[in-house]
Amino acid sequence: EVQLVESGGGLVQAGGSLRLSCAASGLTFDDYSIGWFRQVTGKEREGVACFASIDGTTYYADSVKDRFTISTDNAKNTVYLQMNSLKSEDTAVYYCAAENLDRGECTGWYIDPSEAETDFWGQGTQVTVSS
Repeated sequence: EVQLVESGGGLVQAGGSLRLSCAASGLTFDDYSIGWFRQVTGKEREGVACFASIDGTTYYADSVKDRFTISTDNAKNTVYLQMNSLKSEDTAVYYCAAENLDRGECTGWYIDPSEAETDFWGQGTQVTVSS
């Protein structure tokens, strides 16, 4: 059974930093793109950051480039999202997700969400940035 368990969300002031963690079990990063989505109630899901270890492909949404960094610890089967210079518009529920590499590297993060076939999801962690 695959499980993705997020942690690290919380309340932070604008300009501050948070680090999200996602502990994965039941899958290996060699077979999946792994990363983060976020969603605000009433808005469309947004692919935030993704990493595919098979070739090192990294994807970031334009809205988070140069502020967020995705990384993995294969020994711990954990993926991280370091979020710096946080803005109020970063407030959302952040979900860890994994997509099989047979669909390409990080495909689900940049195509229309209605067409994405992400395989596994975590339960989500709330990030709130106060202005």
